[in-house]
Amino acid sequence: MAAPLKTGRRGRCGGFSLIELLIAVAIIMIILSVAIPSVRAMKQHTNATAAEGNLKTLATVLSVYASNYPNIGCPATLAALGPPASGSPASSSAADLVDESMAKASATPKQGYLYTYTPVSGSPCASYAVTANPQPGAATRYFFMDDTGAIHFNDNAPATAASPVIQ
Repeated sequence: MAAPLKTGRRGRCGGFSLIELLIAVAIIMIILSVAIPSVRAMKQHTNATAAEGNLKTLATVLSVYASNYPNIGCPATLAALGPPASGSPASSSAADLVDESMAKASATPKQGYLYTYTPVSGSPCASYAVTANPQPGAATRYFFMDDTGAIHFNDNAPATAASPVIQ
């Protein structure tokens, strides 16, 4: 025959009281309230670093494009740097120099940024400007780059050629 369960203050069964559970939940909430802003700031920094890297890549790619198509110079759009349709060869309208996400980055954010590419008119086109603007919550740093390859930045406002240069 099994022994009867003890009752009363001294013979209580094992387990956690409601107060102990509430204290544990409160401690977890305090830890999360400290950690979440740090994770958000780290994600924003990662997005900004990726945008800077994407601009460096674009500077190289735009130079390669101008070398490959000297009669055109700079392409008319970012999409012209992207991959051609399946089975088609590379051409000046689909040079296959960047991935599809970068080619469409003027309309669809890439790593939290929208890229605006502006070629300067002329034939062949000899210069351009690219801006990288963060989407809300993705980052706070804005970037600007022109055909010199220098990347300018501004925190919390769109960058221009007059903004500080990243060293």
